[in-house]
Amino acid sequence: MRECDVVVVGSGAAGMTAALTAAHRGLAVIVVEKASHFGGSTARSGGGLWIPNNSVLRRAGVADTPQAAASYLTHLLGDSVPEPRRRALLGHGPAMLDLVRRLTPLEFAWVPGYADYYPELPGGMPEGRTIEPKPLDGHVLGDELRRLNPAYISSPGGLTITAADYRWLNLVARHPRGVLKVGRVLGRRVLGALRRQHTLVMGQALAAGLRAGLQARDVPVWLDTPLLELCRDGERITGVRVRQGRTEEELRARRGVVLACGGFEHNAAMRERYQRAPIGTAWTTGAAENTGDGIEAGLAAGAAVDLMDDAWWGPSIPLSGGPYFCLSERTLPGCILVNAAGERFVNEAAPYVDAVHAMYDGHASGVSHVPSWLIADQRYRKRYTFAGLRPGQKFPGRWYKAGAVHTAATLDELASAIGVPAEGLRSTVNAFNTAARAGRDERFGRGDSAYDRYYGDPTIKPNPCLAPLEVAPFHAVRIVPGDLGTKGGLCVDERSRVLREDGTVIPGLYAAGNVSASVMGHTYAGAGATIGPAMTGGYLAALDLAASVSDAATLPEAARGEPTRGGAA
Repeated sequence: MRECDVVVVGSGAAGMTAALTAAHRGLAVIVVEKASHFGGSTARSGGGLWIPNNSVLRRAGVADTPQAAASYLTHLLGDSVPEPRRRALLGHGPAMLDLVRRLTPLEFAWVPGYADYYPELPGGMPEGRTIEPKPLDGHVLGDELRRLNPAYISSPGGLTITAADYRWLNLVARHPRGVLKVGRVLGRRVLGALRRQHTLVMGQALAAGLRAGLQARDVPVWLDTPLLELCRDGERITGVRVRQGRTEEELRARRGVVLACGGFEHNAAMRERYQRAPIGTAWTTGAAENTGDGIEAGLAAGAAVDLMDDAWWGPSIPLSGGPYFCLSERTLPGCILVNAAGERFVNEAAPYVDAVHAMYDGHASGVSHVPSWLIADQRYRKRYTFAGLRPGQKFPGRWYKAGAVHTAATLDELASAIGVPAEGLRSTVNAFNTAARAGRDERFGRGDSAYDRYYGDPTIKPNPCLAPLEVAPFHAVRIVPGDLGTKGGLCVDERSRVLREDGTVIPGLYAAGNVSASVMGHTYAGAGATIGPAMTGGYLAALDLAASVSDAATLPEAARGEPTRGGAA
């Protein structure tokens, strides 16, 4: 049996931020990770952070305020998430980010114009609050670099593309800034090669930078070490039982345990139990090891759960090599999303969580929206990149073989190929084309929001999200309710302490990230509203673990107070 102050289960952004903060506060920390690589779903992600009113935004000249951010979350979340949790996120997210910047080689940049997902709400920002890691040389990790969880999708030609690059690269055939971005990306590659750097971006950079911070403080990360169960002394959590190879070991934690080991997206039984059909494990981009271990361990300890029916959804293409999570594809002009009746049912450019909620809502009403079909014409394909394909590039034969794509000379033939009524599809396209020529989607408001327009085509006037479908051949791409991971889990308070059904605290147990019920409730404030709050949750857990009776009065408000009762979401 070994002993330390804090055990952190999971090596994604939430877990590594918790470990980094605890080590900085003088605690002895061990991180245990089920996978043979560190970084979890963070390393597979876009790496964006949504943290209002932070120092990176101020340096970029973005005029945010705590009051505006609080108003935005109040209008977005209502009473679905307890106010103390919202206050903790907004009050201590900026301090978390500053600590990460001080203790790691990470630096961040604002993503200009990437709007909050509901920018028209009071306090919403059309110019956006999202930041992302700047490119990072992976050699800061030394030999540990080879243990970084690989990216979700490999960039073409090994290029390193940031979120800010991605927007304009989609428009390389349409806008001068697209060409300039190509030059910048190629220049970054050449410069990196000359300097013999291993350049990392997005989630790869974020995970690597956090791991480098742990290395600098000699915080061990035990890989291939799955959690078996939580250890208890009465009601208090005192450590974890883990497996290393064929050996089981108890790892005692004098202060407590932080669960940060992801959601349950790869646990078929849990998904079928808690979520709406059709569901499974094939449509997620989350880390393969995310099978709900931490949630099940928390339940066994008496924890409450919430939001288990929900996920960080996104319309996705079910390709043979894994799902492709669609961002710009359904926003760009010249495409629509239709159901089994050949009818539109949602603003295609809506935030991706909302789009999938609409897919499930329609499916439950008796009109199947799962799968849906992205219908596009050939002009759309010639103008824009699509799921990693260059403008005009033919769909790969394996996509057709997998049934993910169909192409036909007419809409009627396309309807027959995908099994929707030809008259319904024709009528839908005709109505949409009329709206597109007028520049106004009266039915669903596509292009009305600044968020919709972010991935639009600014050369299309008056609405960058609308263009008629009229140039043959026509294409249909299969769309399913994919996700970045589940968002339901253990109920926590504003100090990241795990709660029972009656709202009382389980002593010694904390949770952050997708193992916990999200502070975003059933919605999504903006790009990075997964990782930003997850890191803040880990930070707050570490602050509370580092607290003692003598210094409790000096702690941030979110790390003090009596055990929370009620409002566990």
